[in-house]
Amino acid sequence: MSDSIQAGIVIIGAGQAGVQTAESLRTGGYAGSITLLGDEPHGPYHRPPLSKAWLAGEMDGAQLVMRAPEMLARKQIELRTEVKVASIDRAAQQVRLADGSALPYSGLVLATGSTPRSLPLPGGNAAGVHALRSREDADAIAQRLALCLQQQRPVVVIGGGFIGLEVAATARKKGLDVTVLEAAPRLLGRVLAPALSDWYAELHRGHGVQLVFDARIEALETDSDHAVSGVRLVDGSLLPAGLVVVGIGVHANDGLAQAAGLECERGIVVDACGRSSDPAIVAAGDCTARRLADGSLIRLESVQNATEQGKSAAAALLGQERPFTATPWFWSDQYDKKLQMAGLSGGAEAWAIRGNMGGDMAGASFSIYHFRAGKLIAVDSVNAAKDHLQARKLLDAGLSPSPEQAADLGFDLGSLLK
Repeated sequence: MSDSIQAGIVIIGAGQAGVQTAESLRTGGYAGSITLLGDEPHGPYHRPPLSKAWLAGEMDGAQLVMRAPEMLARKQIELRTEVKVASIDRAAQQVRLADGSALPYSGLVLATGSTPRSLPLPGGNAAGVHALRSREDADAIAQRLALCLQQQRPVVVIGGGFIGLEVAATARKKGLDVTVLEAAPRLLGRVLAPALSDWYAELHRGHGVQLVFDARIEALETDSDHAVSGVRLVDGSLLPAGLVVVGIGVHANDGLAQAAGLECERGIVVDACGRSSDPAIVAAGDCTARRLADGSLIRLESVQNATEQGKSAAAALLGQERPFTATPWFWSDQYDKKLQMAGLSGGAEAWAIRGNMGGDMAGASFSIYHFRAGKLIAVDSVNAAKDHLQARKLLDAGLSPSPEQAADLGFDLGSLLK
């Protein structure tokens, strides 16, 4: 047992979930060794600004840093960068690295994140075609944006999700012509109510973005230098492009877990405490699929999910129960509008709008309250931070206004919390 304890805890992945787990282990009293393995050349950094402030050149490298290596060192967390993990030997409780070495573990944390889906079309790997996940991705897109600006060439974004729309907004703010191609009939169809999808479509059109719905792409055209020059649709039309950004979703990085025989289904399957099917291994963040009480799985891709699962995973390794049960929340910045989402609106049957202009979305700020079977299940707020924070409290407490109360500016929703 002493050898196992000396082996310490190994964390694969140096992003939000990995860092949170390491720090929670220390604050929870764990005194053994903690080794944090990252496959990038940088230490831990914030990913959300990559499609916004970082891409726009509005923040510097110091602001992007999440935890400086020396800060981790002070907590006796060993950070190792540019490390590739080859496999996990569960029987020997070792992580085998690509350089042939091995790290023993008493507890293992998988915080391997996710990878953007690639475009399986001719020309999809051409120069100037980029997904956005890492700092290197963002830097490559920024360089291409600068080239497009210099040459006055347009930008095409494939995918009308959050990443695609944030990049589109950033490119428009730089003065570039932008077209967004969305395969579905509306923007953000999986996460927003139709009314808010339509509102976002008008927001982008108002800033000069061209939107193409039900888009079907045949191929990406390239020039003599094998760089992207345009996007050809199945109807024969061609959209010129000096940059194509692909934002068509991600898949969980669960390959190591699968190869090691852990239960995986659209991600590494974990319980509410981050425990995998192996009692010595926990997982947190975008790589996971959480098993709910009814047996269904939920995948959440957010900073909050990575943070809370990291805390839960650390507690599990310390022999404690800390289930992640808080209301999920997300945000997106596009132009001067901040969308903050609390709860999951899928399956909503009724909606109420609360805005500074009354029950519509014409004002500078508003919120949409989503109801199912008469109960509040989610709130989407635009430039309404107070509504968002209040919504999280209501949802966490299981409290629900009626749709009429939610729409009535004269009714104090905060009174429900008293």
